[in-house]
Amino acid sequence: MKMADFLDKVHEECGVFGIYSNERSFLAPKVYYGLYALQHRGQESCGIAVNDSGVFRYYKDTGLVSEVFTNDIIGSLGQSQMAVGHVRYGTTGSSDRANAQPIVINHNINKMATVHNGNLTNAVQLREQLEKSGAIFQTTSDTEVISFVVSHALLESEDSEKAVLSALGKLDGAYSLIFMFRDKLVAARDRHGYRPLCYGKCPDGSFVIASETCALDAVDASFVRDILPGEMVVFDSDGVRSDKSFCFTAKEAMCIFEYIYFARPDSKIDGYSVHNARLRAGEFLAKEHPADADVVVGVPDSGIDAAIGYSRYSGIPYGIGFIKNKYIGRTFISPGQKSREDKVRIKLNPVFQTVSGKRVVLVDDSIVRGTTSARIVKLLKDAGALEVHVRITAPPFMHPCYYGTDIDSRENLIACKHTVDEIRDIIGADSLGFLNTGFLSRLPSDDMAHGYCTACFTGVYDTDIPLVRGKDRFES
Repeated sequence: MKMADFLDKVHEECGVFGIYSNERSFLAPKVYYGLYALQHRGQESCGIAVNDSGVFRYYKDTGLVSEVFTNDIIGSLGQSQMAVGHVRYGTTGSSDRANAQPIVINHNINKMATVHNGNLTNAVQLREQLEKSGAIFQTTSDTEVISFVVSHALLESEDSEKAVLSALGKLDGAYSLIFMFRDKLVAARDRHGYRPLCYGKCPDGSFVIASETCALDAVDASFVRDILPGEMVVFDSDGVRSDKSFCFTAKEAMCIFEYIYFARPDSKIDGYSVHNARLRAGEFLAKEHPADADVVVGVPDSGIDAAIGYSRYSGIPYGIGFIKNKYIGRTFISPGQKSREDKVRIKLNPVFQTVSGKRVVLVDDSIVRGTTSARIVKLLKDAGALEVHVRITAPPFMHPCYYGTDIDSRENLIACKHTVDEIRDIIGADSLGFLNTGFLSRLPSDDMAHGYCTACFTGVYDTDIPLVRGKDRFES
């Protein structure tokens, strides 16, 4: 059983990483470290592809980065000038090895490896068009659709940059992409900028592209800048160059949940600290939903920063309320079909000294179905908490997401069926407060310089809604 099956959290699709060097060297270990830093973005599968003077070698499989890539496998990838890597949580397509990335295509004009973060909203239409023209798909993911669109564009123009630009004009929805060709890396971000993408430079002169700045830090790369929404950036022997043909052609709409939950707190996205955004979320909650309590605790990991923010604003002391087992991976075996409460206790254990005999403010990032929140509240009360006041750093989830998170319908969202007071009673809390939607755009900063997607809370989408919407839309 997957941890996600009983730890009721929203999951993001994946993380991407790429490196370009003018010198031939062992790049696969650097990609490994970059992916390790991005592991929080996807824990179903991972992969690395390298380009050694036009010879592509790659390996991918289901599992965590540390499980899939042994020293022997990393060594077998050898030296190269370029490499790309990927960690995946599948929001479209099944979770088997076939859907692991990179997607490598041996095109007769130009070899290509693709890694992708996000979901296309017109993937079904594109796939149907491609199948009618003779394309045969081996996976059920959006990424292979993107690869085929670029491959078809290469038939019209053998210039890989022109082919990517042509393809970008046909893609709708969310995508942060890295393409590896024989002679260059090409990075691109969708016009709305739903998913993050940035690049940096290593001391040896190589360039690194990554979903988050924490992955740059992992390979000693200095941050250069975020890739703009709609921008294509090329890395090759001539250096770095940019094409902004699609920039400023659509409303900017970075996913606000990157700041609330998805991204690592030590990352910066579009210039703003994720850690500071979560502190601010806690402060806003304390303003809007105060509580008479003795201690504030956060649910690891994303609730901790917000709990500190709540504590600072309210004056209620912060305490370490839970110890998280760091050694639970993607899956674990449950002998004898033990209860779900036991499984949560394996992952999170309350600190009795912090909560026993106390009125507790419990800060978490979201409530999806309510099952996990109920178990965590019960853990605290079993540990002696007199009261548990739950505070959530996001508004209630009310609508599906079509841009790369696994909220694909309303039927499993507790807030679509129950009022806040009813949810409070269901999870066993003494009080419950969600962040007001009016605070969302202020989480990263008060300067309001960027636009954000809040569709899963408000139902206001910045693209057309997909005609076919399920995660399994390409399954036979």
